[in-house]
Formats: sequence, C-alpha cells, structure tokens
Amino acid sequence: MTIKKIIFNKKTIIILLFLFGTSFFVFVKLKKSFENDKKSFVIETISAFEKIVNFLPVADNTKKEIEVINKLTEVFLRQDDVSRKYLFLLQNNMELRPGGGFLGQYAIAEIKNGEVVSFFIEDANLLDQRITVRVSPPYPFTRMMSIKKWKFRDSNFSPDFPTNVEKAKYFYRLAGKDVNFDGVIAINATVLNNVLKITGPINVSGYGDFNSDNAVLKLEEQVEKAYLYNPELDTTHRKTILKNMAPLIINKLLSLGNIKKVADFALEELNNKDVILNFKDSELQKAVEEVNWAGRVNQDWQGDYLMLVDANMGALKSDYYIKRNIFYQVDLTLPKPQARLEYTYTHTATYGDWRTSDYHSYLRVYVPLGSNLLERKMVSYPNIQEEFGKTYFGFIAHTLIGRQTKAEIVYELPERVKENYKILIQKQSGVGEIPLKIKVKTKEGEFEKEVIMKEDVKFEFTKKIKESKK
Repeated sequence: MTIKKIIFNKKTIIILLFLFGTSFFVFVKLKKSFENDKKSFVIETISAFEKIVNFLPVADNTKKEIEVINKLTEVFLRQDDVSRKYLFLLQNNMELRPGGGFLGQYAIAEIKNGEVVSFFIEDANLLDQRITVRVSPPYPFTRMMSIKKWKFRDSNFSPDFPTNVEKAKYFYRLAGKDVNFDGVIAINATVLNNVLKITGPINVSGYGDFNSDNAVLKLEEQVEKAYLYNPELDTTHRKTILKNMAPLIINKLLSLGNIKKVADFALEELNNKDVILNFKDSELQKAVEEVNWAGRVNQDWQGDYLMLVDANMGALKSDYYIKRNIFYQVDLTLPKPQARLEYTYTHTATYGDWRTSDYHSYLRVYVPLGSNLLERKMVSYPNIQEEFGKTYFGFIAHTLIGRQTKAEIVYELPERVKENYKILIQKQSGVGEIPLKIKVKTKEGEFEKEVIMKEDVKFEFTKKIKESKK
C-alpha cells in the first residue's frame, strides 16, 4: 500500500477505517504483501457462506443483505484496471451529530484491481482552513455554539445521509478538491469497541490492554488528554499507538476462526447505522437502499412515523454518558388521533472534566406531515419546519450532569394514520441502543410493545401489535 500522506492529531480515529475495511471488505488486501492465497481463501469462505444462507431458513432480509454484499465484493475485487476513489467520513459519536458523530477526520482511499493503491487522511479542520467562502450555518450553530461559518466538519447536520454526502462534497469542492468519488462511507467511533467484542482484548506494547468496554475512551485519552494539558509535548508521537494497534486487530480479524464473526460484525454495523454507504453507481446505490444501509430518511412510508435526532451543541464528548429512553403513546379513539412522546435523557457522568459537561442538544422530532404540536415540557420554544415529506419540531434541550431530563411533547396526527395503523420508527446513526416502549389505544383495547431499538423498527396493528425490523 502506498501511503501518500498521513496526518495525525489529537482526535485521529484512522484505525476505524482499517477496522471496518478489514471486516466488511476483508477480501480487499490492505497491503500488497498479503499472499494471494489469503485473498482466495476469503473469497471461497464468503462463497460458501452464501450457499449456506441460501439453504437454511434465514429471514428474507438477511438473504437480501448477503446478495448486496456480493454485489459490493464484485465492485471492490473487480479486475478491470480502473481506479475507484472513496471518501471516508470518520465520525466521533461520543459527540453526537444528526449524521452520526462529529466529523473530525476524513480519508481518501483509491482501489484498483482489488488493491488499496493509495491512501490519504487529514484532519477536517485543515481542510476547512482552505475554505474562504462564507456559508451561513443552520441556526442552532449560531444560537448555541456561536459558529458563524458553516464548513466541512459540521456538514453532517442532516439525519439523511445522501443529503450529508452532497453537503460534504460541496465543502470539499470549496476547499479546491476534486469530488469525483465512486462512493462515500461514514464510520462512527464505536466501531472500535464493537470490533474488540469479536477479537477479544488486545495488548498494545507500551500502552496496555484495550477491550470492548474501554477502547474508544482509552484511545482518546492516549491521543488527546495528555496533549491537551501539556501543549509542549511533541504531537508527532500520537500516531505510535495507532500504528501499533491496527496490525494487532487486523491479524485477528483475518484469522481462520473469526471469518463468520467478521461477517456478522459487518452486517451488524451496517444495520445499526454505525457504518453508512453511498455510491455514485445508481444500481449499487439502489441495492444498499433496499437493505437500509444508505442512511436515507424514508419518504415512501404510508403511516405513522417517528425519528428523534439529537445534535450535541456542547462541543465535548458527553454523549458517552447519555442514556436515552423512548415512550410513545398514540390514542386512535379521539376525533383526531393524538400522540404523546416522552424522550428521557439520563446524564450518567458524576462530574465535568475535559471530556464532558452538562448536555446541550438541538433535538428534532420528525413526525407525519401535517402533525400539529399541542403541548411541550422541558424543551424550548419549537422551531417547526417541513423536510423529507415530514413535519419536524425542533427544540433546545438541556440535561445537567448527574441528572435526568424528560422531554414531553403532545401532538395531533393526521387522520390518515388511523386506517390500518402502522408506524415506522427510524433510528439516528451513532445513537446506540435505546429502550423503546410503544402503546396504542384503539376501540378494541390497548396494546403495548417493548423492544431495545438497535435499528429501524416497524410496528403494525392487527389484533395485536406486530413488530418487524426495518
């Protein structure tokens, strides 16, 4: 692999690119020195796995996902002497943004004939320094963070990934760069913790043990905390831990016993939206949209709808300590159907430091178009807008360290949702798992359902509430 340029700074998460690249595209060699037979072995393993899936009674959506993976493998392994360029958006979801996490770094990888032939990574701030055009930011940035210029690092302010892709390309072009990418891939920081669940703990010489509970926090401390408190330290030494860590994890992922686990891991990261895909090829883009890996806000759903989207406007990594809980109740017996939403934030930190403070969020609640807000508690005066064929209520919400905030809103739903009631609840990228309870009141009685929301979920009302993923 030819390294054109690598820039490390206090928030670098380059390792995530390697981790996901190895797990999902494990058959794409990251170094030219990898033996050819290793690539052949991986291809044969995936092929065998596909045959097993087609034989066993696996859910249709899982079979479809395998089909899409096969399409992706064909592209990344294509032997046609054509170079394909991909933009990776590296997002730290301990500082949650609508598109996943704070966009601290980006990377460019060029692939040709199944090889990574060039690689470049840079801090988003360095790219932003080249942008001279003044672009007005969305008002929460000016209102809550006093940011006067909208730039690349804040480009993922939409819950809709295709929208964020176009905005990222826009700022990238303003910096004087070529935006002719074959694909754009967003990766959230928690992928590191999740990959260590399948590899097990690793020991990095000179830095100690890293496991699935502490990896992101410990890595951040190694590359940020010491340098934050002591600006005299030589920042070039920050990259050492990343250079030492990546090969350890890659070797484990490529080991024989982990192939099945790696495949499961890749599917889980795509389904829970910690990895999101976007492609220039329309056929490939359609394929990832069909399995909900494209991070698109659903505009085709006919029924009740809910999506809660937080934007951490406090600048620090407080989302690591924030636990969320959703209770959604809808009453279909009223002349106009009425919904009550309780969104509870619990700040589990016990004190503030360089990593966390009181939590300050700009919360958008996406609901069916035409919904009418009736009541609100523990949130600011609303900003009501329409977007993606939805109405959204925008609020400022605060949660103090060690405290809990229960945001409550009540709103009327359009009458059309009454007929053959069903609801789609879409999950924000990077938000983690959220306990969800839904309660539906009808003339036939009241029905309840509780789940841990890891991905988008649908509920349909028949004689009882029926749940289906995505």
